[in-house]
Amino acid sequence: MTDWDRLLAVARADAPADLLLTGGRLVNVFTGELEPVDIAVCGERIAGVGAGYSAECTIDLGGSYVAPGLIDAHVHIESSLCLPSEFASAVVPRGVTTAVIDPHELANVVGSLGVRYMAEASRGLPMDAVVMAPSCVPATPMATAGGAITADDVRELFDQGVVHGLAEVMDFPGVIGNSPATRAKLDALPGRPADGHCPGVTGPALNAYVAAGIGSDHESVTSDEAREKLARGLFLLIREATNARNLDALLGVVTPANNRRVCFCTDDRTPVDLIEEGSIDHMVRRSIERGVEPIDAIRMATLNPSEWLGLGDLGAVAPGRLANLIVFDDLSSPAARRVYHRGREVAVDGRLTASSATLDVVPPADRCAVDAGAIDLAIPATGHVVRVIGSVADQLTTEHLELPAKVIEGCAVADPSRDLLKIVVAERHRGTGNVGLGFIQGFGLNRGAIAGTVAHDHHNLIAIGADDASIRAAIAEVVAMHGGLACMAGEEVLARLAMPVGGLMSDRPIAEVAEGYRRLVDAARGLGSPLADPFMAMSFMGLEVIPKLKLTDRGLVDVERFEPVPLFVDAA
Repeated sequence: MTDWDRLLAVARADAPADLLLTGGRLVNVFTGELEPVDIAVCGERIAGVGAGYSAECTIDLGGSYVAPGLIDAHVHIESSLCLPSEFASAVVPRGVTTAVIDPHELANVVGSLGVRYMAEASRGLPMDAVVMAPSCVPATPMATAGGAITADDVRELFDQGVVHGLAEVMDFPGVIGNSPATRAKLDALPGRPADGHCPGVTGPALNAYVAAGIGSDHESVTSDEAREKLARGLFLLIREATNARNLDALLGVVTPANNRRVCFCTDDRTPVDLIEEGSIDHMVRRSIERGVEPIDAIRMATLNPSEWLGLGDLGAVAPGRLANLIVFDDLSSPAARRVYHRGREVAVDGRLTASSATLDVVPPADRCAVDAGAIDLAIPATGHVVRVIGSVADQLTTEHLELPAKVIEGCAVADPSRDLLKIVVAERHRGTGNVGLGFIQGFGLNRGAIAGTVAHDHHNLIAIGADDASIRAAIAEVVAMHGGLACMAGEEVLARLAMPVGGLMSDRPIAEVAEGYRRLVDAARGLGSPLADPFMAMSFMGLEVIPKLKLTDRGLVDVERFEPVPLFVDAA
């Protein structure tokens, strides 16, 4: 008997199922109703929903609710600072059974090799990892990345079954202007989903972005922006990341008329947030708290992303779909009590019961080609007013400030009394020696420095500090670890976390990584930073596709003009 023969035999109730869940109330995301039905599972799939089934194993759910496993519509696993197996160990017990991953972080370090590694390392886990092809590696020519992915690479990854669609297309000027390189990547995967990334894009420019073939966006930060993107046909991916918390601001946009076009995603979440707060499950509960109907909230985390991304096997409890299920007791605050992945119980009461071991895949070698001692941190004063990155709490966007420089012995220096700190981005992939220098406000360090090799999306070495000695020491500490994060006060190491896998991920258990990360954040706060997470915030200060002002290894970038600008406004 073939798999199809057996599945249909069970569906007809002519043969016993492998597993029968009885006594539950199904959250039917198709009809928006609660159904008291039995669920028959055959192998990895749901065979039948209703009455009249028998099985080798029957479990009485005692009136609990059953819903589809949750789907994270867009996430970078690398931001958990852990390998895929450890990421899964954190999110699966919370009911997340599918993650749509964009491995462009590691791809910016080692190119297509990074995509293939993340895909292989995500196989065999108690969750489904849907891999999207990074579309902008490097993000722009205004930074130096370690890898590059071309349209031919995208096509090859798809033809080999590695990727499902095209990940967030961040070069929105290239899309809008129909640049040949961007067009070639969109054309490489005709008919496949293409995720978007167009912060602040409105009006005719938004029309052009959508007309180019983009289907979604997760960068909205205001209600007006989100409404316009929905109205122009994009799926709205509401994001609740560690340093980009948009959920509360955008929930007011969601209505019964448009909620079928809304999905949830986490984008970038630290191990601390994943362990303490959660993932998509947190977004579902928070949405319900804010007045969204429970079934609507669950649908936005299940059926909606499956339909946007063409994942017909997922997102609902229905005949023929994969048996990814969560069982919970409180519809007003869903918290998974049991989790099933492809018909197998993988978590009970918040504890993973299935193996989440990484397959024997060799990770890419670390890359940290920086000579800390050779970096010249001096900024000769060629004017009196400097452009300053203004950090915005809990957002990826920044302000473009112009402030008087503090000049000592002919050089512009940090001025902690005004929260005017020095920021450094040193190229680490190719040994070019490129170093970008600038100033930043909002980090609040009154002494010391923080540094790391997580700097979206080029992932060069980035540092922010109150004095050059601390900055240099922090850079040296990160280099000595072959990648990672460090907090220094002069030569004193206050906290450190080694991340030798591409300078982005640790090979340690997520609980251990989370504890190390807590120490880093506490140390930075001890130096005066008021930010909830100074390290995550720092990691986005070099992202030259998020307005308004950012710093790369090649210098300051005015993102609104999409071009480099000098540090001194009034340079002679």
